[in-house]
Amino acid sequence: MIFQIILFVCILFIYLLNLTGNVLIMVTTTFDSSLHTPMYFFLWNLSFIDICYSTAVVPKLLSDFLTVRKTISFSGCILQIHFFHFLGSSEVMLFSAMSYDRYLAIHNPLRYSSIMNSRFCFYLVLGCLGIGFLHSLLHTVLTAKLPFCGPNLINHFFCDIKPLLRLACTDTSLNLNLLNVVTGTLTTAAFFLTVLSYVFISKCLVKITNIESRKRAFSICSAHLIAVLLLNGTAIFTYIRPFSQNSLDQDRIVGVLYTVIPPALNPMIYSLRNKDIKKAVRIMFKKYLV
Repeated sequence: MIFQIILFVCILFIYLLNLTGNVLIMVTTTFDSSLHTPMYFFLWNLSFIDICYSTAVVPKLLSDFLTVRKTISFSGCILQIHFFHFLGSSEVMLFSAMSYDRYLAIHNPLRYSSIMNSRFCFYLVLGCLGIGFLHSLLHTVLTAKLPFCGPNLINHFFCDIKPLLRLACTDTSLNLNLLNVVTGTLTTAAFFLTVLSYVFISKCLVKITNIESRKRAFSICSAHLIAVLLLNGTAIFTYIRPFSQNSLDQDRIVGVLYTVIPPALNPMIYSLRNKDIKKAVRIMFKKYLV
């Protein structure tokens, strides 16, 4: 019980950090007109997705720490699966869009404004959400149609496809194959495109003559890649591996790395280290709170 309370406090702290950081970014980028640029438009959407993504899992997890009987309805379980995969895959795709935006800004600054106009940015985000929704809908519908015959004990701290398939009373090879192929391909392709963009960005940064500017740029890029690796790497590890009891036990541990931690780290990695964001936050606090 003491261990559960410690976990409850730690995860609650991380979740509150997530909410505070992401809401601060959303409010700042909304009310500061100087931040109405493509990069901050993507960051606003990343913050919104991060809040919703963690909220699909963490509040239920926190309530389970405080109760002996940990239950969830079947409809609630299916909804959790849907929103978790919808928002998670959308975020993976959004990382690729953001890396492409940074590549264009550095590699082709003269044409950047004409290419990354507001309409194109909107369609990029809409495309990320659309792909995420269709990807999630495929798995959600196929999982919801399966017959389950108990005992309905899920070997995980939230409803996910793999532990739920273990409770099905029928052959789930189609579901598992689709999960490995579709989710694995989507996550791996998005990860590859993101890394590729940063490789091209690095080539451009090497040409920078100012050593301090180059070091700072490489530091930012490496931090971005760590955030991408944390989400994409753990997702690839989870959904491409063979299905077994041992893999489910490992998934519970790895699950914390892609449901709880990244949404709290993203504001610090992508935004709160940014001098424009910090300046806008200071101005906003002075204007509205002092």
